[in-house]
Amino acid sequence: MPSATLSRRAFLSTTLLAAGTLLLPRPLGAFGKPKKLTYKIAVVDLMILKRQKLGALQLTKDIGADGVEVDMGGLGNRDTFDSQLSKPEIRQQFLDKAKELNLEICSLAMTGFYAQSFATRPTYERMVQDCIDTMVQMNVKVGFLPLGNQGDVVKNPELRPAIVERLKVVGRMAQKAGVVIGIETALDAAGEVQLLRDIGSKHVQSYFNFSNALKNGRDLHQELRTLGRKRICQIHCTDDDGIWLQNNPRLDMKRVKQTLADMGWQGWLVIERSRDAADPRNVKKNFGANTAYVKSIFQAQ
Repeated sequence: MPSATLSRRAFLSTTLLAAGTLLLPRPLGAFGKPKKLTYKIAVVDLMILKRQKLGALQLTKDIGADGVEVDMGGLGNRDTFDSQLSKPEIRQQFLDKAKELNLEICSLAMTGFYAQSFATRPTYERMVQDCIDTMVQMNVKVGFLPLGNQGDVVKNPELRPAIVERLKVVGRMAQKAGVVIGIETALDAAGEVQLLRDIGSKHVQSYFNFSNALKNGRDLHQELRTLGRKRICQIHCTDDDGIWLQNNPRLDMKRVKQTLADMGWQGWLVIERSRDAADPRNVKKNFGANTAYVKSIFQAQ
């Protein structure tokens, strides 16, 4: 029976190797113990109805979050964002208030591209450069760039070459400034991995959104694993509006934490939506509940 024995040995060796491989990404701390991963919780100034308003910082504190994602302002038909942060005195007010409240500005968001075309706008370089310059001035390391409806490469695959070329330019701009631009696409994880490979810059990464996987019926945990720790710069820890995160039957947050821990990923979890449909404009109630819940999972001792 030598062939059967060999097959059994080969099977056991392969199984043990696979099991060991699953453990490799988890960083090790002192004495070989798994390193404690750090997760911080933020909200989005646009979604708490304080877009580029200084009051967003106090409201973020009242909600109980650790930081806030600040928007670059509206875009419309302008050459660049309508950003108050282009004024040094306004930037300093934000920085001073954040320091006073012990908050961080985790990212700057170019949400104007949700409705505008990154693929065709002629002044996209100025727009992105204005965001990057503001990031450097405010010591913010991550910028959020959604490709939006008009940059949906699933529905409009003909836009893909232009988007890749433009994101290559963005990658060089971000590299020069020492920052990362996180993109949100309509692609599944495998498609996004290929897009990032085509762009070829460590300074353009995925700004992952739980909602994109969930509403398209994808396996959220497999999507995260496919992208991997090094391709995800930040996460929009959210789902579509309707119910709070703690009541969401299609989002098992404890399992999400385990998946991220197994990957060795740590960083900012930014709550964007998941508002109660019965009371959607009650900012403190909605974001306070979601923040408290996410903290109870990710910051538990």
